[in-house]
Amino acid sequence: MPLPAWPLPLMTSAVENDAVLLVGHGSRDEEALAEFSAWSARLQQLAPQRLWCHGYLEFARPLISEAFAKLQEQGARRVLAMPGMLLAAGHVKNDIPDELNSLAARHPSVRVRYGRDLGVHPWLLRAGADRIKAAEQRFGSDYERSRALLVVVGRGTSDPDANSDIAKLTRMLWEGLGFGWSLYGFSGVAAPGVEEALEQGHQMGFRQVVVFPYFL
Repeated sequence: MPLPAWPLPLMTSAVENDAVLLVGHGSRDEEALAEFSAWSARLQQLAPQRLWCHGYLEFARPLISEAFAKLQEQGARRVLAMPGMLLAAGHVKNDIPDELNSLAARHPSVRVRYGRDLGVHPWLLRAGADRIKAAEQRFGSDYERSRALLVVVGRGTSDPDANSDIAKLTRMLWEGLGFGWSLYGFSGVAAPGVEEALEQGHQMGFRQVVVFPYFL
């Protein structure tokens, strides 16, 4: 399926005083923050007619409230808040909406709309497949994908919907790429853990394993 050409309708339907607030989780890692900031700047290039700012839920500045205040100072009257997160777990479903509802209540002159998570999107599947193929280049000439194991690693959460999306994504990558088998594991909170998934693959007899971390 061909990709639609930029700019997308989201980027072209702006009116005066429209703004985008890209919301990240936040991190104590400076490299992670720099990467998110660079991503935000690149997206802004697709919508130069819009006011734009990014903010974080926790661990980093600017916070959501600070980014919102900056947009308001610049004259924003409609704010589209977009969660820059892969899957819809507690932060996307609860924490960010709570923060936005509070801001909207305190600033009734600004209309706030909330977008959705990135989700299991065909473009992300394509990006994941590219990363997996790049990892396969490290194997020798005896590598056969049909005899290899794919292990997808998700963050892990207490939200079953987000965890099941990792299972869905794993299945789609396995079937789409033609691996011998696939497993998934989580780096925290949910089971199975990464070590457990790798041990299971070892017990199944796989000697060539591609581990794909599904992190933003």
